[in-house]
Amino acid sequence: MLADLGSQQAAAPPKPDLPAAERGAGPAEPQQRPTGSVALRPDPDDGRLTGPVVRRPDSQIERRAAAPVAQQPAPDVVPSWGKVAGTTVQLWLSRRRTRWRVAAAIVVALIVFAGGALTVALLRNTTAAGVARGGRTSAAPPVSGLGPVQAAEVARQQAAAWVATQVSHSAVVSCDPDMCAALQTYGFPAGDLMTLGPAASDPLGSAVIVATAAVRSAFGSRLTSVYAPTVIASFGSGSAQVDVRVYAAGGAAQYLAALRADEQSRQRVGRQLLHNSRVSAAPAAAAQLAAGEVDSRLLSTIATLSGQGLVSIVAFDDSGPGASAGAPLRLAELASPPRAKSGYLQSTLAFLRAQQAPYLASNLTLARLANGQEVVRIEFAAPSPLGLLGG
Repeated sequence: MLADLGSQQAAAPPKPDLPAAERGAGPAEPQQRPTGSVALRPDPDDGRLTGPVVRRPDSQIERRAAAPVAQQPAPDVVPSWGKVAGTTVQLWLSRRRTRWRVAAAIVVALIVFAGGALTVALLRNTTAAGVARGGRTSAAPPVSGLGPVQAAEVARQQAAAWVATQVSHSAVVSCDPDMCAALQTYGFPAGDLMTLGPAASDPLGSAVIVATAAVRSAFGSRLTSVYAPTVIASFGSGSAQVDVRVYAAGGAAQYLAALRADEQSRQRVGRQLLHNSRVSAAPAAAAQLAAGEVDSRLLSTIATLSGQGLVSIVAFDDSGPGASAGAPLRLAELASPPRAKSGYLQSTLAFLRAQQAPYLASNLTLARLANGQEVVRIEFAAPSPLGLLGG
């Protein structure tokens, strides 16, 4: 706009300067104040616009339409070094704000993932430590404050650890894809796993079904009424619960009838052992023998050992956590009987290791109890076979 004003002013003829006396006397106040922008006059030397034109008494003021006045540039001010540094830092942070937010989100996600991984790692170590202390397994202590996904993962890891150490590796285990993958990480043979998909049919040929929420959804009520009515171990609760069930090859009704018959046979043989002068048992173990709660393979093993000498039973154990009533106890602890020869436990252990299936135990070790007593620990794999004792 200043350029337009300059060009218009350049077209007008230059006016001579007034004498100093006239410049000193101010012009008479006009009756009407002019409006519009004030024209600037060019400098007589270089033609640049200078101050406003002073009205002479006989001069005419050119009236122009009002227009916005261009903003004058601020005088050059050199900012302080502190202000420059602060502005630079603010710009740098604003440009990288998005990157920092993304980085922070990644760090939080890694912390959450690491926390979940730590929970699973601690759970695995706890379960493995329990097995290493002698094969006895029990339900892992409940973990509070877990969401549904984490609770399901904890129960899955507990069940996988138990199945890998307690179920025979020659038995076919049916499971959903996630559970089968967990079982493989614990060392269960992949060739003995049968994967059950969403449209699962009869798990024919399997010996054990690991029933997660996905398997329960696929089979519905048929899981317990047709395929697997009994539980040998259970982990978790609610929708996260994982049950280890014995597959009923001939159907639930036939399996339950065979289970009752086997329990009666175990009860009869257990009471016979209690009347054997060569067999002694602690009170709790004696009650379990009389009730028919001991696995038939253990009963046969104790009967065989009694044919060679004295047998001292300390305890029976190893029913899975949450097992159905009547699930056989598959572990026995035998101590050296009074006045036994030196090396009795070692010779007993060597004898047991020479047995053939199904009487070859899955775990045979020498162990020392909390009271300092040394024992032979005999453990058979799940599931317990039915009908071994016959009539």
